[in-house]
Amino acid sequence: MIEPQTLDFLKELVENNNREWFQANKEKYDKARENVIELAASVITKLHKVDPSVSADLDPKKCVMRIYRDIRFSKNKIPYKNNFGVSLPTLGSKLGGVEYYLHIQPGKSFIAGGYWMPEAEHLKAIRQEIDYNANDLKKIIDDKEFVKLFGEFRKQDQLKTTPKGYDVDNENIDLLKLKSFIVSHSLKDKELTSAGAADEIVNMCSKVYPLNVFLKNAIA
Repeated sequence: MIEPQTLDFLKELVENNNREWFQANKEKYDKARENVIELAASVITKLHKVDPSVSADLDPKKCVMRIYRDIRFSKNKIPYKNNFGVSLPTLGSKLGGVEYYLHIQPGKSFIAGGYWMPEAEHLKAIRQEIDYNANDLKKIIDDKEFVKLFGEFRKQDQLKTTPKGYDVDNENIDLLKLKSFIVSHSLKDKELTSAGAADEIVNMCSKVYPLNVFLKNAIA
């Protein structure tokens, strides 16, 4: 579970996003990060039983993303993120591939999964899989419970033009034009700070699991 103090730290960071305050409150940050690592460790153990492609040997410390922002090429020079991100890759995937993702931010936390902005080779393979086996994907994303939890899958970033090699009249053109294949579900602060937080996160991941299987099979 996430301790209330972890969320309090993130709230304070929003109001004091500068190096001086951060260094003065480094102990609070270390405790908050350790709390997130503990939750990540519990989630990994439980999620492996749902999706064996999430290795039980994943290092939770490496799954918790850096809080330091890369500001080299950004106009926004705020040095720190106002959240903790936990990336849980599936076997054979780099961070940012087919994965589960936990976002911890007061009032804006969520669990997500799928494949965000696939690299060109993988995008081509996923589109080919959709073209060949669209019904398999539609059976997942059009399921009533899936839609209730994650919304309309097709309503995410799409190409403005028809992807190369496909006809504009293709019955699945709305899926073929997708740039990403992700879903997300909001988590309330009280869900994260409850004793059953890890179970709730894994339960939500189990709903994403069929989508991740489809995507992994496409790029295998």
